[in-house]
Amino acid sequence: MRLEGKKVISLVHHDFEDLELWYPILRLREEGAVVELAGEKAGETYIGKYGVPAEADFAFGDVKTADYDAILVPGGWAPDKLRRFPEVLEMVQHMEQEKKPIGQICHAGWVLVSAKVLDGKKVTSTPGIKDDMENAGAEWIDEPVVVDGHLVSSRRPPDLPDYMREFIKVLEAK
Repeated sequence: MRLEGKKVISLVHHDFEDLELWYPILRLREEGAVVELAGEKAGETYIGKYGVPAEADFAFGDVKTADYDAILVPGGWAPDKLRRFPEVLEMVQHMEQEKKPIGQICHAGWVLVSAKVLDGKKVTSTPGIKDDMENAGAEWIDEPVVVDGHLVSSRRPPDLPDYMREFIKVLEAK
């Protein structure tokens, strides 16, 4: 259990990309990490783009980011909703300041853009938000996964094995 004792918070909102939320959670749990979900409301069930549910353990405002070793931001259409919550942006900014692992895939880059944490970073994402990432000061690279220190980014569901292999390495090293 490579990640025993590690705690990760994953963000969730309606229309998340089902695989981009659940695959990372399950892989991290397989490695012994505790993964909890934060949504707009604690106890609310959020539905993914393809109908898979996910229940939030905590409301965004109730999360004590200092208690977590890493944060995951799923893709889908949820990031466009997530980035509207100041508490979400504060969580990402805290992880950035503390140099704790931040995982983002596909459209999740929108949350990091709004948190203003991408200036000077190397990242990837779905090509659809490449301009947004570059306009936020990032160097966008078309690779399955890009690791820049504690920031691990990926493009889309077929890249999930590469994404999680690298995210687990980064989290294990912290």
